[in-house]
Amino acid sequence: MKYSFITIEGNIGAGKTTLAEILSKRLNARLILEEFADNPFLPKFYESPEQYAFPLELFFMAERYKQLKELLQMKELFQTVTVSDYLFTKCLLFAKVNLPEEEFKLYQKLFEIINPQIIQPEILIYLHSPVEKLQDNIKKRNRDYEKGIPDDYLLTLQDTYTNYIKQHKIKTLFIDASNADFIGNDAHVKIILDALDNEYENGQHYITLP
Repeated sequence: MKYSFITIEGNIGAGKTTLAEILSKRLNARLILEEFADNPFLPKFYESPEQYAFPLELFFMAERYKQLKELLQMKELFQTVTVSDYLFTKCLLFAKVNLPEEEFKLYQKLFEIINPQIIQPEILIYLHSPVEKLQDNIKKRNRDYEKGIPDDYLLTLQDTYTNYIKQHKIKTLFIDASNADFIGNDAHVKIILDALDNEYENGQHYITLP
């Protein structure tokens, strides 16, 4: 494996955790999964976004920082690869969408203090799915607080992710996941594993799953 730290990102319901779990098993890699269920502000945010957005994003940033610092500093004798289902910069991207301007400026200052202390992934796998598929996946996993997520919110997140990736020239496997079925179609997983065997320049490298 050419990469020791692989991160998977994408919109809500894109399949990040599913793919991360599969790749970690195939690569015998250490797995870092976002512990979103521990955030007490998440259900409240979907009920009242304006009231709970700031504590929601602060909690997420603190938990992600703690998790990445602890796990990436641990030395595993038999696991030389780490796979994560989130990018730390996700903190800033969601805050940009969810927070009013003044709160976002404060949040951004905190992020800029913390971010240099985080090890950045060597390659990003970004799962790009149409909103219709995202909504189908959200319904299937049946989390009560996610049931009312509007299409416009998902579209805004999608645009925020793609604009960030384009502007910062991150080394990214940009996966068209419109037809993705990582559990039922092993060929889709193999395409991604084969792609990870290659060296890439910074920027986006597009892959379609048939």
